[in-house]
Amino acid sequence: MIEVIVRPEVMTDIAATRQVVAAAFGGEEVAALLDALRQNHAWLGLSFVAIERAASDGPDALIGHVSFTRGWIDAPDRLVEVLVLSPLSVRPDRQRSGVGRVLVLRSLALLGDRPEPLVFLEGDPRYYGRLGFVAAGALGFSAPSVRIPEAAFQVWRLAADEGSVTGALVYPDVFWRHDAVGLRP
Repeated sequence: MIEVIVRPEVMTDIAATRQVVAAAFGGEEVAALLDALRQNHAWLGLSFVAIERAASDGPDALIGHVSFTRGWIDAPDRLVEVLVLSPLSVRPDRQRSGVGRVLVLRSLALLGDRPEPLVFLEGDPRYYGRLGFVAAGALGFSAPSVRIPEAAFQVWRLAADEGSVTGALVYPDVFWRHDAVGLRP
């Protein structure tokens, strides 16, 4: 029997996290994005890992990772700081086993007292919709790129949300420098 623990990432996790991200995405592109995010002004240190704890005396293993970085809503009267969930990674041999779901939901719960009102992402609405994310466009938000399909642009409301903010999501520059915005054909 396997137990999954979700906790904040610590410095000694970074190398294993990078390996999980590279394996999950089948190459170095997203791992390089994560490296760059860690060096960018958008990095808030809101990075969480999923640890698989074996019931026996076996070693614990890092099997998943998720980060939340700074973004902004360009609202009619001001910029509002929000969070962007990206990337979410699960080791390939643990994908489709519920690890990603546990990692996202538990990390969102750990963000409960943050001052940011919203968490945005671009991803599969069938997957993230089951977790509680909703279409951001229907709530008055605009995606930061025309390359993001409307259904893939999603939002989660945190406790600080008062429901009055609308506007365009602005990604940090690092996503643009790595051309990591929107879906490609």
